[in-house]
Amino acid sequence: MSRRKIIRRNIRDNILSSIPMSLHPVLRRVYGARAIDSAVDLELGLDRLLPVGSLDGIEAGVDLLLRVFRSGGRVMVIGDFDADGATSTALVLRQLHRLEFVAPTFLVPDRFKYGYGLSPEIVRVAAKQEPHLLVTVDNGISSQEGVAEARRLGIDVLVTDHHLQGDTLPDAAAIINPNLRGSLFGSRNLAGVGVAFYLMAALTRAMRDKALLHPGVAANPADLLDLVALGTVADVVPLDLNNRILVAQGLRRIRAGRCTPGLRALLQGAGRRLESVTSQDLAFQAGPRLNAAGRMTDMTIGINCLLAPDERTAGPLAQQLAQLNAERREVESRMQQEAFGQVDSMFEATGDGLPSGVCVFDGGWHQGVIGLVASRVRERLHRPVIAFAPGDEGSLKGSARSVPGVHVRDVLDAVAKRRPDLLQRFGGHAMAAGMTISEHGLDDFRALFAEEVERWVDPGTLDGDLYTDGELQPGEFNIETAAALREGGPWGAGFPEPSFDGHFRVDGTRVVGERHLKLRLKSLSGESVDAIAFRYLDDSRSVPPRAGDEIEMVYKAALNEYAGTCRLQLVSEWLRPL
Repeated sequence: MSRRKIIRRNIRDNILSSIPMSLHPVLRRVYGARAIDSAVDLELGLDRLLPVGSLDGIEAGVDLLLRVFRSGGRVMVIGDFDADGATSTALVLRQLHRLEFVAPTFLVPDRFKYGYGLSPEIVRVAAKQEPHLLVTVDNGISSQEGVAEARRLGIDVLVTDHHLQGDTLPDAAAIINPNLRGSLFGSRNLAGVGVAFYLMAALTRAMRDKALLHPGVAANPADLLDLVALGTVADVVPLDLNNRILVAQGLRRIRAGRCTPGLRALLQGAGRRLESVTSQDLAFQAGPRLNAAGRMTDMTIGINCLLAPDERTAGPLAQQLAQLNAERREVESRMQQEAFGQVDSMFEATGDGLPSGVCVFDGGWHQGVIGLVASRVRERLHRPVIAFAPGDEGSLKGSARSVPGVHVRDVLDAVAKRRPDLLQRFGGHAMAAGMTISEHGLDDFRALFAEEVERWVDPGTLDGDLYTDGELQPGEFNIETAAALREGGPWGAGFPEPSFDGHFRVDGTRVVGERHLKLRLKSLSGESVDAIAFRYLDDSRSVPPRAGDEIEMVYKAALNEYAGTCRLQLVSEWLRPL
Protein backbone atom coordinates (compact mmCIF):
# COMPACT_ATOMS: atom_id res chain seq x y z
CA MET A 1 0.00 0.00 0.00
CA SER A 2 1.26 3.47 -0.86
CA ARG A 3 1.26 4.71 2.76
CA ARG A 4 3.96 2.29 3.89
CA LYS A 5 7.21 3.87 4.94
CA ILE A 6 10.55 2.56 6.13
CA ILE A 7 11.55 3.38 9.70
CA ARG A 8 15.09 2.58 10.78
CA ARG A 9 15.53 1.39 14.34
CA ASN A 10 17.56 3.69 16.54
CA ILE A 11 20.92 2.44 17.73
CA ARG A 12 21.56 3.71 21.24
CA ASP A 13 25.24 4.58 21.65
CA ASN A 14 25.22 3.92 25.40
CA ILE A 15 23.98 0.38 24.74
CA LEU A 16 26.32 -0.21 21.80
CA SER A 17 29.31 0.58 24.01
CA SER A 18 28.39 -2.31 26.31
CA ILE A 19 28.25 -4.91 23.52
CA PRO A 20 31.49 -6.87 22.98
CA MET A 21 33.71 -5.49 20.19
CA SER A 22 34.56 -9.09 19.27
CA LEU A 23 31.13 -9.54 17.66
CA HIS A 24 30.53 -8.93 13.95
CA PRO A 25 29.93 -5.18 13.43
CA VAL A 26 26.52 -5.72 11.81
CA LEU A 27 25.43 -7.93 14.71
CA ARG A 28 26.61 -5.28 17.18
CA ARG A 29 24.45 -2.68 15.43
CA VAL A 30 21.46 -5.05 15.47
CA TYR A 31 21.85 -5.73 19.19
CA GLY A 32 22.23 -2.02 19.82
CA ALA A 33 18.81 -1.46 18.20
CA ARG A 34 17.16 -4.11 20.38
CA ALA A 35 17.91 -2.56 23.75
CA ILE A 36 20.39 -5.24 24.80
CA ASP A 37 21.42 -3.58 28.05
CA SER A 38 24.75 -5.33 28.44
CA ALA A 39 26.76 -8.35 27.44
CA VAL A 40 24.98 -10.18 30.28
CA ASP A 41 21.74 -10.09 28.25
CA LEU A 42 23.51 -12.12 25.57
CA GLU A 43 24.17 -14.94 28.04
CA LEU A 44 21.46 -17.54 27.51
CA GLY A 45 22.42 -20.24 30.00
CA LEU A 46 19.85 -22.18 31.99
CA ASP A 47 21.17 -20.59 35.17
CA ARG A 48 19.51 -17.34 34.04
CA LEU A 49 16.07 -18.91 33.66
CA LEU A 50 13.35 -17.54 35.93
CA PRO A 51 13.12 -19.88 38.96
CA VAL A 52 10.74 -22.79 38.46
CA GLY A 53 9.13 -22.26 41.85
CA SER A 54 8.25 -18.64 41.04
CA LEU A 55 5.47 -19.59 38.59
CA ASP A 56 2.15 -18.98 40.35
CA GLY A 57 0.13 -22.12 41.13
CA ILE A 58 2.95 -24.55 40.42
CA GLU A 59 3.14 -25.88 43.99
CA ALA A 60 -0.55 -26.82 43.95
CA GLY A 61 -0.11 -28.46 40.55
CA VAL A 62 2.84 -30.54 41.77
CA ASP A 63 0.89 -31.60 44.87
CA LEU A 64 -1.95 -32.87 42.66
CA LEU A 65 0.43 -34.92 40.54
CA LEU A 66 2.23 -36.32 43.59
CA ARG A 67 -1.09 -37.38 45.08
CA VAL A 68 -1.93 -39.30 41.88
CA PHE A 69 1.55 -40.84 41.75
CA ARG A 70 1.41 -42.08 45.32
CA SER A 71 -2.05 -43.59 44.85
CA GLY A 72 -1.14 -45.30 41.60
CA GLY A 73 -3.77 -43.26 39.73
CA ARG A 74 -3.77 -42.43 36.03
CA VAL A 75 -3.11 -39.05 34.44
CA MET A 76 -4.64 -38.07 31.12
CA VAL A 77 -3.27 -35.05 29.26
CA ILE A 78 -5.82 -33.01 27.30
CA GLY A 79 -3.95 -31.36 24.46
CA ASP A 80 -4.60 -28.84 21.74
CA PHE A 81 -4.48 -29.21 17.99
CA ASP A 82 -1.62 -26.82 17.20
CA ALA A 83 2.16 -27.17 17.48
CA ASP A 84 2.25 -25.60 20.95
CA GLY A 85 -0.39 -28.03 22.17
CA ALA A 86 1.30 -31.00 20.52
CA THR A 87 4.73 -30.25 21.95
CA SER A 88 3.18 -29.59 25.39
CA THR A 89 1.37 -32.93 25.28
CA ALA A 90 4.45 -34.85 24.15
CA LEU A 91 6.66 -33.17 26.77
CA VAL A 92 4.33 -34.00 29.68
CA LEU A 93 3.77 -37.57 28.48
CA ARG A 94 7.48 -38.20 27.98
CA GLN A 95 8.38 -36.87 31.42
CA LEU A 96 5.56 -38.68 33.25
CA HIS A 97 6.70 -41.92 31.63
CA ARG A 98 10.28 -41.27 32.75
CA LEU A 99 9.07 -40.49 36.26
CA GLU A 100 7.29 -43.87 36.24
CA PHE A 101 3.71 -42.66 36.53
CA VAL A 102 1.20 -45.42 35.83
CA ALA A 103 0.24 -45.53 32.13
CA PRO A 104 -0.23 -41.79 31.42
CA THR A 105 -2.30 -41.16 28.30
CA PHE A 106 -3.45 -38.24 26.19
CA LEU A 107 -6.51 -37.06 24.33
CA VAL A 108 -6.55 -34.21 21.84
CA PRO A 109 -9.91 -32.88 20.60
CA ASP A 110 -10.72 -33.29 16.94
CA ARG A 111 -11.21 -29.62 16.01
CA PHE A 112 -13.89 -30.49 13.47
CA LYS A 113 -15.93 -32.61 15.88
CA TYR A 114 -15.36 -31.16 19.35
CA GLY A 115 -13.74 -27.78 18.81
CA TYR A 116 -11.14 -26.25 21.09
CA GLY A 117 -10.35 -27.03 24.70
CA LEU A 118 -11.74 -29.07 27.55
CA SER A 119 -15.39 -29.18 26.52
CA PRO A 120 -17.99 -31.25 28.41
CA GLU A 121 -18.10 -33.62 25.42
CA ILE A 122 -14.35 -34.23 25.59
CA VAL A 123 -14.56 -34.81 29.33
CA ARG A 124 -17.18 -37.51 28.77
CA VAL A 125 -14.95 -39.14 26.13
CA ALA A 126 -11.99 -38.99 28.52
CA ALA A 127 -14.04 -40.43 31.40
CA LYS A 128 -14.42 -43.71 29.50
CA GLN A 129 -10.74 -44.40 30.22
CA GLU A 130 -11.28 -43.71 33.95
CA PRO A 131 -8.49 -41.19 34.58
CA HIS A 132 -7.95 -39.84 38.08
CA LEU A 133 -6.56 -36.49 36.92
CA LEU A 134 -6.96 -34.48 33.73
CA VAL A 135 -4.08 -32.13 32.92
CA THR A 136 -4.84 -29.55 30.25
CA VAL A 137 -1.94 -28.15 28.25
CA ASP A 138 -2.20 -24.98 26.14
CA ASN A 139 -5.91 -24.80 26.95
CA GLY A 140 -8.41 -24.89 29.78
CA ILE A 141 -8.45 -21.34 31.11
CA SER A 142 -11.85 -20.72 29.47
CA SER A 143 -13.22 -24.25 30.03
CA GLN A 144 -15.65 -23.55 32.87
CA GLU A 145 -18.26 -26.02 31.60
CA GLY A 146 -15.72 -28.76 30.90
CA VAL A 147 -14.14 -28.48 34.34
CA ALA A 148 -17.60 -28.52 35.92
CA GLU A 149 -18.44 -31.71 34.03
CA ALA A 150 -15.20 -33.32 35.20
CA ARG A 151 -16.01 -32.44 38.81
CA ARG A 152 -19.49 -33.90 38.38
CA LEU A 153 -17.86 -37.14 37.23
CA GLY A 154 -15.41 -37.13 40.14
CA ILE A 155 -12.30 -36.30 38.10
CA ASP A 156 -9.82 -33.65 39.25
CA VAL A 157 -8.53 -31.12 36.70
CA LEU A 158 -5.16 -29.37 36.62
CA VAL A 159 -5.27 -26.49 34.13
CA THR A 160 -2.00 -25.38 32.52
CA ASP A 161 -2.44 -22.63 29.96
CA HIS A 162 -1.02 -19.32 28.80
CA HIS A 163 -4.06 -17.71 27.18
CA LEU A 164 -5.78 -14.73 28.77
CA GLN A 165 -8.47 -15.46 31.34
CA GLY A 166 -12.07 -14.34 30.95
CA ASP A 167 -14.33 -12.81 33.56
CA THR A 168 -14.49 -16.08 35.51
CA LEU A 169 -12.01 -18.90 36.07
CA PRO A 170 -12.84 -22.60 35.83
CA ASP A 171 -13.33 -24.34 39.19
CA ALA A 172 -10.24 -26.52 38.71
CA ALA A 173 -8.25 -28.18 41.47
CA ALA A 174 -5.25 -26.08 40.40
CA ILE A 175 -4.46 -23.53 37.68
CA ILE A 176 -1.01 -22.66 36.36
CA ASN A 177 -1.00 -19.72 33.95
CA PRO A 178 1.48 -16.81 33.86
CA ASN A 179 -1.27 -14.61 32.41
CA LEU A 180 -3.65 -14.85 35.35
CA ARG A 181 -4.56 -11.44 36.72
CA GLY A 182 -2.27 -10.65 39.59
CA SER A 183 0.40 -13.16 38.56
CA LEU A 184 3.81 -12.31 40.02
CA PHE A 185 5.81 -14.46 37.59
CA GLY A 186 8.55 -12.53 35.80
CA SER A 187 7.33 -13.26 32.27
CA ARG A 188 3.86 -13.31 30.78
CA ASN A 189 5.16 -14.62 27.46
CA LEU A 190 5.57 -18.35 28.15
CA ALA A 191 3.99 -20.54 25.50
CA GLY A 192 1.85 -23.47 26.60
CA VAL A 193 4.88 -25.74 26.25
CA GLY A 194 6.88 -23.38 28.46
CA VAL A 195 4.27 -23.70 31.20
CA ALA A 196 4.30 -27.49 30.77
CA PHE A 197 8.11 -27.51 31.05
CA TYR A 198 8.03 -25.51 34.27
CA LEU A 199 5.47 -27.92 35.75
CA MET A 200 7.49 -31.00 34.82
CA ALA A 201 10.70 -29.42 36.13
CA ALA A 202 9.03 -28.61 39.45
CA LEU A 203 7.52 -32.10 39.67
CA THR A 204 10.85 -33.77 38.95
CA ARG A 205 12.62 -31.70 41.59
CA ALA A 206 9.91 -32.48 44.16
CA MET A 207 10.11 -36.22 43.44
CA ARG A 208 13.90 -36.15 43.86
CA ASP A 209 13.62 -34.20 47.11
CA LYS A 210 11.05 -36.66 48.46
CA ALA A 211 13.09 -39.69 47.32
CA LEU A 212 10.26 -40.88 45.08
CA LEU A 213 12.53 -41.70 42.12
CA HIS A 214 14.05 -45.14 41.82
CA PRO A 215 17.85 -45.23 41.66
CA GLY A 216 19.13 -44.85 38.12
CA VAL A 217 16.06 -43.05 36.77
CA ALA A 218 17.32 -40.47 34.26
CA ALA A 219 14.66 -37.81 34.08
CA ASN A 220 16.34 -34.44 33.55
CA PRO A 221 13.56 -32.21 32.13
CA ALA A 222 16.20 -30.17 30.27
CA ASP A 223 16.49 -33.16 27.91
CA LEU A 224 13.10 -32.07 26.50
CA LEU A 225 14.01 -28.48 25.70
CA ASP A 226 14.00 -29.28 21.98
CA LEU A 227 10.21 -29.62 22.29
CA VAL A 228 10.04 -26.37 24.24
CA ALA A 229 11.96 -24.56 21.51
CA LEU A 230 9.70 -25.92 18.77
CA GLY A 231 6.44 -25.09 20.52
CA THR A 232 7.60 -21.65 21.65
CA VAL A 233 8.76 -20.58 18.19
CA ALA A 234 5.77 -22.12 16.39
CA ASP A 235 3.30 -20.32 18.68
CA VAL A 236 4.91 -16.94 17.85
CA VAL A 237 4.99 -15.79 21.49
CA PRO A 238 7.33 -12.85 22.22
CA LEU A 239 10.92 -13.92 22.74
CA ASP A 240 11.69 -12.09 25.96
CA LEU A 241 14.89 -13.09 27.73
CA ASN A 242 13.29 -16.09 29.45
CA ASN A 243 11.89 -17.47 26.19
CA ARG A 244 15.14 -16.76 24.36
CA ILE A 245 16.92 -18.89 26.94
CA LEU A 246 14.44 -21.75 26.47
CA VAL A 247 14.72 -21.60 22.67
CA ALA A 248 18.50 -21.19 22.64
CA GLN A 249 18.95 -24.16 24.94
CA GLY A 250 16.59 -26.25 22.83
CA LEU A 251 18.47 -25.35 19.66
CA ARG A 252 21.76 -26.24 21.33
CA ARG A 253 20.45 -29.73 22.05
CA ILE A 254 19.07 -30.15 18.53
CA ARG A 255 22.38 -29.10 16.98
CA ALA A 256 24.18 -31.60 19.17
CA GLY A 257 21.87 -34.35 17.89
CA ARG A 258 20.16 -34.70 21.29
CA CYS A 259 16.58 -34.21 20.16
CA THR A 260 13.52 -36.44 20.10
CA PRO A 261 13.41 -38.82 17.11
CA GLY A 262 10.19 -37.20 15.88
CA LEU A 263 11.66 -33.70 15.66
CA ARG A 264 14.79 -35.10 14.05
CA ALA A 265 12.62 -36.79 11.40
CA LEU A 266 10.62 -33.60 10.77
CA LEU A 267 13.76 -31.51 10.28
CA GLN A 268 15.56 -34.05 8.15
CA GLY A 269 12.42 -34.51 6.04
CA ALA A 270 12.56 -30.77 5.37
CA GLY A 271 16.18 -31.05 4.23
CA ARG A 272 17.62 -29.35 7.31
CA ARG A 273 20.93 -30.38 8.83
CA LEU A 274 20.66 -30.71 12.60
CA GLU A 275 24.04 -29.10 13.29
CA SER A 276 22.93 -25.80 11.73
CA VAL A 277 19.26 -25.65 12.68
CA THR A 278 17.90 -22.17 13.51
CA SER A 279 14.69 -20.86 15.06
CA GLN A 280 13.55 -20.04 11.50
CA ASP A 281 13.81 -23.75 10.62
CA LEU A 282 11.49 -24.51 13.54
CA ALA A 283 9.10 -21.72 12.54
CA PHE A 284 8.90 -22.40 8.80
CA GLN A 285 9.74 -26.09 8.41
CA ALA A 286 9.14 -28.31 11.44
CA GLY A 287 6.31 -26.18 12.86
CA PRO A 288 4.11 -26.15 9.74
CA ARG A 289 4.58 -29.90 9.23
CA LEU A 290 3.47 -30.57 12.79
CA ASN A 291 0.60 -28.08 12.56
CA ALA A 292 -0.65 -29.71 9.37
CA ALA A 293 -2.00 -32.67 11.35
CA GLY A 294 -4.27 -30.47 13.46
CA ARG A 295 -5.29 -28.35 10.49
CA MET A 296 -6.14 -31.14 8.05
CA THR A 297 -7.11 -34.14 10.15
CA ASP A 298 -6.17 -35.05 13.75
CA MET A 299 -3.19 -33.85 15.80
CA THR A 300 -2.84 -37.36 17.24
CA ILE A 301 -0.52 -38.12 14.30
CA GLY A 302 1.73 -35.20 15.22
CA ILE A 303 1.81 -36.08 18.92
CA ASN A 304 2.60 -39.71 18.15
CA CYS A 305 5.47 -38.51 15.96
CA LEU A 306 6.91 -36.52 18.88
CA LEU A 307 6.37 -39.50 21.20
CA ALA A 308 8.03 -41.99 18.83
CA PRO A 309 10.78 -43.92 20.64
CA ASP A 310 13.12 -44.19 17.66
CA GLU A 311 13.69 -42.95 14.12
CA ARG A 312 12.28 -46.12 12.58
CA THR A 313 8.92 -45.35 14.21
CA ALA A 314 9.13 -41.58 13.72
CA GLY A 315 10.08 -41.64 10.02
CA PRO A 316 6.74 -42.83 8.56
CA LEU A 317 4.81 -40.46 10.84
CA ALA A 318 6.97 -37.54 9.72
CA GLN A 319 6.31 -38.54 6.10
CA GLN A 320 2.57 -38.49 6.80
CA LEU A 321 2.92 -35.02 8.27
CA ALA A 322 4.86 -33.85 5.22
CA GLN A 323 2.08 -35.12 2.94
CA LEU A 324 -0.56 -33.41 5.06
CA ASN A 325 1.47 -30.21 4.89
CA ALA A 326 1.57 -30.43 1.08
CA GLU A 327 -2.22 -30.83 1.06
CA ARG A 328 -2.52 -27.88 3.44
CA ARG A 329 -0.46 -25.69 1.09
CA GLU A 330 -2.75 -26.51 -1.83
CA VAL A 331 -5.89 -25.72 0.16
CA GLU A 332 -4.34 -22.57 1.59
CA SER A 333 -3.30 -21.32 -1.85
CA ARG A 334 -6.86 -21.65 -3.18
CA MET A 335 -8.43 -20.04 -0.13
CA GLN A 336 -5.88 -17.25 -0.15
CA GLN A 337 -6.65 -16.32 -3.74
CA GLU A 338 -10.36 -16.32 -2.96
CA ALA A 339 -9.76 -14.10 0.07
CA PHE A 340 -7.62 -11.72 -1.99
CA GLY A 341 -10.45 -11.60 -4.53
CA GLN A 342 -12.82 -10.48 -1.77
CA VAL A 343 -10.31 -7.83 -0.71
CA ASP A 344 -9.97 -6.60 -4.30
CA SER A 345 -13.74 -6.24 -4.43
CA MET A 346 -13.61 -4.20 -1.22
CA PHE A 347 -11.02 -1.91 -2.79
CA GLU A 348 -13.21 -1.46 -5.86
CA ALA A 349 -16.27 -0.72 -3.73
CA THR A 350 -14.59 1.65 -1.28
CA GLY A 351 -11.74 3.20 -3.24
CA ASP A 352 -9.14 2.00 -0.70
CA GLY A 353 -11.30 3.16 2.22
CA LEU A 354 -11.17 -0.22 3.96
CA PRO A 355 -12.57 -0.70 7.45
CA SER A 356 -10.03 -0.81 10.27
CA GLY A 357 -10.89 -4.47 10.93
CA VAL A 358 -11.68 -6.82 8.04
CA CYS A 359 -13.69 -10.07 7.97
CA VAL A 360 -13.61 -12.54 5.07
CA PHE A 361 -15.75 -15.65 4.63
CA ASP A 362 -16.51 -18.34 2.10
CA GLY A 363 -18.85 -21.29 2.49
CA GLY A 364 -16.28 -23.66 0.98
CA TRP A 365 -13.37 -22.78 3.22
CA HIS A 366 -11.57 -25.29 5.45
CA GLN A 367 -11.72 -24.64 9.21
CA GLY A 368 -8.15 -25.77 9.76
CA VAL A 369 -6.64 -23.25 7.35
CA ILE A 370 -8.53 -20.04 8.10
CA GLY A 371 -5.86 -18.86 10.55
CA LEU A 372 -3.26 -18.95 7.78
CA VAL A 373 -5.57 -17.09 5.42
CA ALA A 374 -6.19 -14.44 8.06
CA SER A 375 -2.42 -14.04 8.40
CA ARG A 376 -1.91 -13.61 4.65
CA VAL A 377 -4.68 -11.02 4.35
CA ARG A 378 -3.35 -9.24 7.45
CA GLU A 379 0.10 -9.05 5.83
CA ARG A 380 -1.41 -7.45 2.75
CA LEU A 381 -3.77 -5.00 4.48
CA HIS A 382 -1.76 -4.21 7.65
CA ARG A 383 -4.83 -4.41 9.86
CA PRO A 384 -6.61 -7.01 12.00
CA VAL A 385 -8.33 -9.71 9.95
CA ILE A 386 -10.74 -12.52 10.78
CA ALA A 387 -11.29 -15.38 8.35
CA PHE A 388 -14.45 -17.47 8.80
CA ALA A 389 -15.40 -20.96 7.67
CA PRO A 390 -18.61 -22.97 8.17
CA GLY A 391 -18.93 -24.66 11.55
CA ASP A 392 -21.59 -26.95 12.96
CA GLU A 393 -25.34 -26.38 13.17
CA GLY A 394 -25.53 -22.92 11.65
CA SER A 395 -22.34 -21.57 13.21
CA LEU A 396 -19.20 -20.04 11.76
CA LYS A 397 -15.69 -20.68 13.06
CA GLY A 398 -13.38 -17.69 12.94
CA SER A 399 -9.65 -17.17 13.33
CA ALA A 400 -8.27 -13.69 13.96
CA ARG A 401 -4.81 -12.25 13.37
CA SER A 402 -3.93 -8.78 14.56
CA VAL A 403 -1.23 -6.12 14.28
CA PRO A 404 0.90 -4.52 17.02
CA GLY A 405 -1.19 -1.98 18.87
CA VAL A 406 -4.52 -3.80 18.55
CA HIS A 407 -5.23 -6.42 21.23
CA VAL A 408 -7.61 -8.64 19.31
CA ARG A 409 -8.92 -10.66 22.26
CA ASP A 410 -9.87 -7.44 24.02
CA VAL A 411 -11.57 -6.26 20.83
CA LEU A 412 -13.63 -9.45 20.81
CA ASP A 413 -14.45 -8.99 24.48
CA ALA A 414 -15.73 -5.48 23.71
CA VAL A 415 -17.90 -6.85 20.87
CA ALA A 416 -19.29 -9.53 23.21
CA LYS A 417 -20.20 -6.94 25.84
CA ARG A 418 -22.03 -4.84 23.26
CA ARG A 419 -23.82 -7.78 21.66
CA PRO A 420 -23.78 -10.89 23.88
CA ASP A 421 -25.91 -12.72 21.31
CA LEU A 422 -23.27 -12.52 18.56
CA LEU A 423 -20.28 -14.37 20.01
CA GLN A 424 -21.02 -17.91 21.16
CA ARG A 425 -17.45 -18.37 22.44
CA PHE A 426 -14.02 -16.83 21.96
CA GLY A 427 -10.52 -16.85 23.40
CA GLY A 428 -6.93 -16.02 22.59
CA HIS A 429 -4.38 -13.29 23.19
CA ALA A 430 -3.15 -9.99 21.77
CA MET A 431 -2.16 -11.09 18.27
CA ALA A 432 -4.40 -14.10 17.61
CA ALA A 433 -7.79 -15.41 18.70
CA GLY A 434 -10.47 -17.91 17.79
CA MET A 435 -14.23 -17.62 17.98
CA THR A 436 -17.59 -19.12 17.08
CA ILE A 437 -20.50 -16.98 15.89
CA SER A 438 -23.93 -17.62 14.37
CA GLU A 439 -23.89 -17.62 10.58
CA HIS A 440 -26.84 -15.22 10.62
CA GLY A 441 -24.84 -12.74 12.70
CA LEU A 442 -21.88 -12.31 10.35
CA ASP A 443 -22.89 -8.94 8.91
CA ASP A 444 -23.58 -7.46 12.35
CA PHE A 445 -20.36 -8.93 13.72
CA ARG A 446 -18.36 -7.59 10.77
CA ALA A 447 -19.61 -4.05 11.43
CA LEU A 448 -19.05 -4.18 15.19
CA PHE A 449 -15.58 -5.68 14.81
CA ALA A 450 -14.53 -2.84 12.50
CA GLU A 451 -15.96 -0.26 14.92
CA GLU A 452 -14.15 -1.72 17.93
CA VAL A 453 -10.83 -1.96 16.08
CA GLU A 454 -11.22 1.69 15.09
CA ARG A 455 -11.55 2.57 18.77
CA TRP A 456 -8.25 0.80 19.51
CA VAL A 457 -6.01 2.10 16.76
CA ASP A 458 -3.70 5.08 17.05
CA PRO A 459 -2.72 7.16 14.01
CA GLY A 460 -0.30 5.19 11.87
CA THR A 461 -1.08 1.79 13.41
CA LEU A 462 -2.58 0.48 10.17
CA ASP A 463 -0.03 2.02 7.82
CA GLY A 464 2.12 -1.12 7.72
CA ASP A 465 5.36 0.74 8.43
CA LEU A 466 8.49 -1.34 7.87
CA TYR A 467 11.11 -1.33 10.62
CA THR A 468 14.67 -2.08 9.55
CA ASP A 469 18.22 -2.10 10.88
CA GLY A 470 19.36 0.35 8.21
CA GLU A 471 21.58 -0.36 5.23
CA LEU A 472 24.29 -2.92 4.80
CA GLN A 473 27.49 -1.10 4.00
CA PRO A 474 29.96 -1.90 1.18
CA GLY A 475 31.86 -5.02 2.13
CA GLU A 476 28.99 -6.38 4.28
CA PHE A 477 27.18 -8.22 1.48
CA ASN A 478 28.82 -11.56 2.21
CA ILE A 479 28.25 -14.92 3.84
CA GLU A 480 30.17 -13.85 6.97
CA THR A 481 27.49 -11.25 7.69
CA ALA A 482 24.66 -13.72 7.09
CA ALA A 483 26.35 -16.38 9.24
CA ALA A 484 26.88 -13.94 12.12
CA LEU A 485 23.22 -12.90 12.01
CA ARG A 486 22.05 -16.51 11.91
CA GLU A 487 24.12 -17.36 14.97
CA GLY A 488 23.08 -14.18 16.76
CA GLY A 489 19.56 -15.36 17.54
CA PRO A 490 17.31 -16.98 18.40
CA TRP A 491 15.13 -14.48 16.56
CA GLY A 492 11.36 -14.33 16.65
CA ALA A 493 8.38 -12.31 17.84
CA GLY A 494 9.47 -9.50 20.14
CA PHE A 495 13.13 -10.00 19.16
CA PRO A 496 12.82 -9.63 15.40
CA GLU A 497 15.18 -11.18 12.93
CA PRO A 498 17.39 -8.42 11.46
CA SER A 499 16.15 -6.77 8.29
CA PHE A 500 17.74 -4.08 6.17
CA ASP A 501 16.75 -1.65 3.45
CA GLY A 502 18.49 -0.25 0.40
CA HIS A 503 18.35 0.71 -3.26
CA PHE A 504 19.40 -1.75 -5.96
CA ARG A 505 19.56 -2.07 -9.73
CA VAL A 506 17.90 -5.14 -11.20
CA ASP A 507 20.20 -7.15 -13.48
CA GLY A 508 17.66 -9.92 -14.13
CA THR A 509 14.61 -11.80 -12.80
CA ARG A 510 12.96 -15.18 -13.22
CA VAL A 511 9.97 -16.95 -11.70
CA VAL A 512 10.65 -20.06 -9.59
CA GLY A 513 8.08 -22.43 -8.15
CA GLU A 514 5.28 -20.55 -9.99
CA ARG A 515 4.88 -18.08 -7.09
CA HIS A 516 8.33 -16.78 -6.19
CA LEU A 517 10.52 -14.19 -7.91
CA LYS A 518 14.27 -14.72 -8.14
CA LEU A 519 16.34 -11.57 -8.71
CA ARG A 520 19.91 -10.74 -9.57
CA LEU A 521 20.70 -7.34 -8.06
CA LYS A 522 23.53 -4.86 -7.89
CA SER A 523 23.94 -2.57 -4.88
CA LEU A 524 24.74 1.12 -5.30
CA SER A 525 28.32 0.30 -4.36
CA GLY A 526 28.49 -2.18 -7.27
CA GLU A 527 28.28 -5.48 -5.38
CA SER A 528 26.25 -8.22 -7.12
CA VAL A 529 23.95 -10.34 -5.01
CA ASP A 530 21.12 -12.85 -5.42
CA ALA A 531 17.70 -12.20 -3.91
CA ILE A 532 14.35 -13.95 -3.74
CA ALA A 533 10.85 -12.59 -3.10
CA PHE A 534 8.76 -15.48 -1.79
CA ARG A 535 5.06 -15.52 -2.79
CA TYR A 536 5.59 -12.34 -4.82
CA LEU A 537 3.12 -13.46 -7.48
CA ASP A 538 0.36 -14.35 -4.99
CA ASP A 539 -0.89 -10.78 -5.34
CA SER A 540 -2.32 -10.35 -8.82
CA ARG A 541 -1.46 -6.64 -8.68
CA SER A 542 2.28 -7.32 -8.32
CA VAL A 543 4.27 -6.48 -11.46
CA PRO A 544 7.79 -7.96 -11.51
CA PRO A 545 10.57 -5.40 -12.08
CA ARG A 546 12.56 -5.65 -15.29
CA ALA A 547 16.29 -5.69 -15.95
CA GLY A 548 17.64 -2.18 -15.64
CA ASP A 549 14.98 -1.02 -13.17
CA GLU A 550 15.97 0.50 -9.86
CA ILE A 551 14.12 -0.72 -6.77
CA GLU A 552 13.92 -0.04 -3.07
CA MET A 553 13.85 -3.22 -1.01
CA VAL A 554 13.50 -4.34 2.60
CA TYR A 555 15.28 -7.66 3.05
CA LYS A 556 16.95 -10.18 5.31
CA ALA A 557 20.46 -11.50 4.76
CA ALA A 558 20.35 -15.30 4.59
CA LEU A 559 22.57 -18.22 3.67
CA ASN A 560 21.48 -20.23 0.64
CA GLU A 561 22.95 -23.70 1.03
CA TYR A 562 22.48 -25.91 -2.00
CA ALA A 563 24.36 -28.86 -3.51
CA GLY A 564 27.31 -28.41 -1.20
CA THR A 565 27.70 -24.68 -1.83
CA CYS A 566 26.85 -21.72 0.36
CA ARG A 567 26.06 -18.24 -0.95
CA LEU A 568 24.53 -15.04 0.37
CA GLN A 569 20.89 -14.56 -0.63
CA LEU A 570 18.77 -11.56 0.24
CA VAL A 571 15.22 -12.52 1.17
CA SER A 572 12.87 -9.70 0.15
CA GLU A 573 10.13 -8.67 2.57
CA TRP A 574 8.95 -5.76 0.41
CA LEU A 575 10.07 -4.02 -2.74
CA ARG A 576 8.91 -1.22 -4.98
CA PRO A 577 10.18 0.34 -8.22
CA LEU A 578 11.83 3.75 -7.98
